[in-house]
Amino acid sequence: MIFYFSGTGNTKWAAFTLKEKTGEQVINMADEGNRNKTYTLKKGERLGFCFPVHGWRPPLLVRSFIKSIDIKVEKDTYRCAKDTYCYAVCTAGDNIGETIDIFRSDLSAKGIILHSSLSLIMPESYVGLPFMDVDTPENERRKKDNAEKELNDFVPYIIEKEKGINRLVIGSFPKLNTRVFGGFFTKFLITDKPFKVTEDKCLKCGKCAEACPVGNVLFSKDNVPAWKHDGSCLACFACYHHCPVHAIEYGRRTRHKGQYFFK
Repeated sequence: MIFYFSGTGNTKWAAFTLKEKTGEQVINMADEGNRNKTYTLKKGERLGFCFPVHGWRPPLLVRSFIKSIDIKVEKDTYRCAKDTYCYAVCTAGDNIGETIDIFRSDLSAKGIILHSSLSLIMPESYVGLPFMDVDTPENERRKKDNAEKELNDFVPYIIEKEKGINRLVIGSFPKLNTRVFGGFFTKFLITDKPFKVTEDKCLKCGKCAEACPVGNVLFSKDNVPAWKHDGSCLACFACYHHCPVHAIEYGRRTRHKGQYFFK
């Protein structure tokens, strides 16, 4: 069983690649919500998690999802059998800081042991800060090629349920990035308030609403998109990146910046 969350498609690609290689089902965490729910694994089935890195941390949606679930094994009364093999794959535009440490702790609180993990450096999609933009086409292609190789190299460890394999790009200052900059990101930058649409450019096509993984964009064909401002936004920028005419901006921070989603 592979649980995944994806904004602009990088992690969805990783999850479905793993599905193809392992033959195990994928479940979108965003579709499941954070209601209490029990999932039952078949005996011997692996447990995988795929998610992007937000501010050098696991996304809030992913952390809430983990808190809300119980994992059981067929014909087993335990919350999670001790021999259940668990792995995580996270995607990031640069480095991941202490993301996996946090995720491991969240799983441990649910009685789940994280045995192995992998980080994939994928094309950059976060454009919410003045100094951040999407990658050049050359870097985008290079990152995708490298990520495909890294993931394919990791698959045999998953198949064989190898433990203690942690191939992670944590960066030079993981604690600073996660605890200081990540804290600032979580407190001040995960918000939909700066999003706006240039009405005379908007096609009213609804692609922004379709792309939003948490249903935060309201849309009808009689008007332009609007954001709920209810705290559900993850600032993943899927709405921004999927607009075919670049009619969506994030305040002044995305002016003259590029767009990206996995295709």
